[in-house]
Amino acid sequence: MNFHSEPIDHVLESLQSNPEQGLSQSSAESKLRQYGENRLREKKRKSNLSRFFDQFKDVMILILLLAAAVSFVVACVEKNPKEFFEPALILLIVVVNAILGVFQESKAEKALDALKSLSAPHARVIRDGKEQVIDAAQLVPGDIIRLEAGDFVPADARLISSASLKSEESALTGESVPSEKDAQAEVEENAPLGDRANMVFSGCSITYGTATAIVTATGMDTQMGKIAGLLDSEEDGATPLQQKLAQLGKYLGFMALAACAVIFVVGLMNDIPALEIFMTAVSLAVSAIPEGLPAIVTIVLSIGVQRMVKRNAIIRRLPAVETLGGASIICSDKTGTLTQNRMTLVKAWIDGTDQPEDISTKNSDGIRKLLSFGTLCSEGSVTFDGDKVQHIGDPTETAIVLAAHNNGATKEALLQQFPRVNALPFDSDRKRMTTIHTMGGKTIAIVKGAFDVMAERCISGDLKKAAEINRQMSEKALRVLAVAWRELKEVPQELDPDTLERELHFMGLVGMIDPPRPEAKKAVEVCRIAGIIPVMITGDHIITASAIARDLGILEKGDRAITGSELDAMTDEELDAQVEGIRVYARVSPENKIRIVKAWQRKEQVVAMTGDGVNDAPALKAADIGCAMGITGTDVAKGAADMTLTDDNFATIVDAVREGRGIYANIKKVVGFLLGTNIGEVITVFAAMLLWHKTPLLSMQLLWINLVTDSLPAIALGMEAVEKDIMNHPPRPKNEGLFAHGFGVRTVLQGFMFGLLSLVAFYLGDKLTGELAGGQTMAFMVLALSQVVQAFNMRSERSLFKIGFFGNKTLNKAALTSLVLVLVVLFTPLASAFGLIRLSWEMYLMALGLILTPFVVMELAKAFGAIKSRH
Repeated sequence: MNFHSEPIDHVLESLQSNPEQGLSQSSAESKLRQYGENRLREKKRKSNLSRFFDQFKDVMILILLLAAAVSFVVACVEKNPKEFFEPALILLIVVVNAILGVFQESKAEKALDALKSLSAPHARVIRDGKEQVIDAAQLVPGDIIRLEAGDFVPADARLISSASLKSEESALTGESVPSEKDAQAEVEENAPLGDRANMVFSGCSITYGTATAIVTATGMDTQMGKIAGLLDSEEDGATPLQQKLAQLGKYLGFMALAACAVIFVVGLMNDIPALEIFMTAVSLAVSAIPEGLPAIVTIVLSIGVQRMVKRNAIIRRLPAVETLGGASIICSDKTGTLTQNRMTLVKAWIDGTDQPEDISTKNSDGIRKLLSFGTLCSEGSVTFDGDKVQHIGDPTETAIVLAAHNNGATKEALLQQFPRVNALPFDSDRKRMTTIHTMGGKTIAIVKGAFDVMAERCISGDLKKAAEINRQMSEKALRVLAVAWRELKEVPQELDPDTLERELHFMGLVGMIDPPRPEAKKAVEVCRIAGIIPVMITGDHIITASAIARDLGILEKGDRAITGSELDAMTDEELDAQVEGIRVYARVSPENKIRIVKAWQRKEQVVAMTGDGVNDAPALKAADIGCAMGITGTDVAKGAADMTLTDDNFATIVDAVREGRGIYANIKKVVGFLLGTNIGEVITVFAAMLLWHKTPLLSMQLLWINLVTDSLPAIALGMEAVEKDIMNHPPRPKNEGLFAHGFGVRTVLQGFMFGLLSLVAFYLGDKLTGELAGGQTMAFMVLALSQVVQAFNMRSERSLFKIGFFGNKTLNKAALTSLVLVLVVLFTPLASAFGLIRLSWEMYLMALGLILTPFVVMELAKAFGAIKSRH
């Protein structure tokens, strides 16, 4: 049943209730069993143990565990305690990686807790003809509740009676001004939430007036509950980086298995013992999989998170950093995100003048008098705590009070000078408010309200000119109020609006707006330069939204603005066909927001959604990355988002995108570096087995290279400075591979370079020493240290001679540490545990030449254009 469009008698009848008596206690208890408590359902969360085991679903990790199992079997068969070193090392690495994953990536599901905290804990209800206060969780449909200013609405309810009622619904509808409510309002069946004037909604608050209402929905059936349900149904999707790394893991896994199969066949054909083939297979599996890649990528993302905290952006989920860097669409809520979420008086016009005057701290005497009269005829007030202004009451009134204060007329001083002796409060029928004051021995009535209802009651003033000024202000999306006055012979004993609010002298108009954030316009401009399309999605009216969007540069010539009703009338196919031309969506519902986000996603765009209200939460979660506002944002929005902007500054988005792009570029360098070295290891092991039926590197030697020698330079690469002009380029396409633009080919070629150098080193060591261990020592030394040299080559696609050899101080320290670790294994008693021996100084010089070869090759490739600089 659409309770907002049905006559109140039908509503009462359908819910079996009586406005005077309310429900009986027995009926309420029966309904409580039927509908359940007035609470939001909580989604079951994963335990840390469950999250820990989820880390082992990665293909790379599974193959590593298989390799550890094979190695363990071999150790058991040979009954050699030293052989257990390898499987123990592999298992240790896997477990540490899983623990790191749990700590870094576990996402606390706080959205529903925040929604629950918004629900009023108690409610005033009439049961068995008596008013009582009960736990809001015990409310049921049909309960009669009483509301007054300051109350949180405990459940969705249809108004039975109301007096000057206003409800703050910005968190639910996006409206920056409290919504006027009227029990007698007639509402169409398909009216959006913001236009249902005869309804109040759970989780919102009453800012003015009183009301009696009948509960129509509780718990998950309320509008707040539907949002909770949307949050519950929206699953967390994998980010592009997660998808690409998962796909890469599968490819590497299949490659390792295929190579192992070939090794088995070759080994059996050459009568190599089965245990030796097993050991070689373990070595190949270890060399094919970049064991440290998941952990290193996590660490690089963590470093990026720390950078972003300094820029007022808190990341809740690590891969979101990379996703933000690829953002091509930013869908932003208007109220509190692009605007200041505070009504501000910007224009005023005094009767008898030509044009409106901009509000400042030094307005003309006429405007000051107008502001003073407007302040006297207001219930709102402002207080100051240092530089911080607190607005108390209706935002339209506090905007007038603040403007008068800034012109030297405080409300307290005005009331002391011109005491109020009586008042007629504002109501939605009259659309006016009147206060009566003593001024210089005279009794003056000041009336404030909408121009159209004020003009007909005025007997003086240029009303034709006022109508034109009112139209101009309204076209600029200003909320316009008129101020008039009249002199009374005496203070009336009874306040009759029709008698009091007539024969008025028109004084002037004031225009106010929720203004754009000063920094938002510049941020939108930077977004456009970066190839990012900003889209405004708001619950506010289309005229206001369009004006703000034009001012910010979001709505340009040829762009469209539509309402939620127009969007509802579109099929998904029609929306897909038109979405690229629409820049503003007004009067939208939470479901509308998700449709918009998903329409862009179907266009293969990476969508970021910014917002601060409850109504933004489902779309924040559905988007590729959700950005919540930290100061004005609700806990609901923060819980659903991937990132929180601690300064509520839209411009922070731009900094976050820049960091995201830089981090993605660094991760790409890290992945290319690690895969290049791993491909080199695979080629070394595979080719040596095919050519000489020997294992050039033991699995623990490969693990040492991959996890100790490679990892530190890889992490340091992730701390490379962001390119200065990175925001002058369009975002990468959503379907662009990690190895696009020839990066994959270069990575493979670099792998072949490492493989060739290691095979040469192994051949020389084996021949010159006459021992397999000699060849393995040479191969280990060359492969490990040439990769350290390669880390410097990977810093940039520009020549090191141009950017400087040692500009990355972290990499300098990492390279030195890796060098020391290799030397420790080569020249200490650890050498025997790793199967290494001492070599002659001539062989060390040969190794040095092979180690420096990657630097020469890469610099020549950059110089001759084989590697082109690309952002």
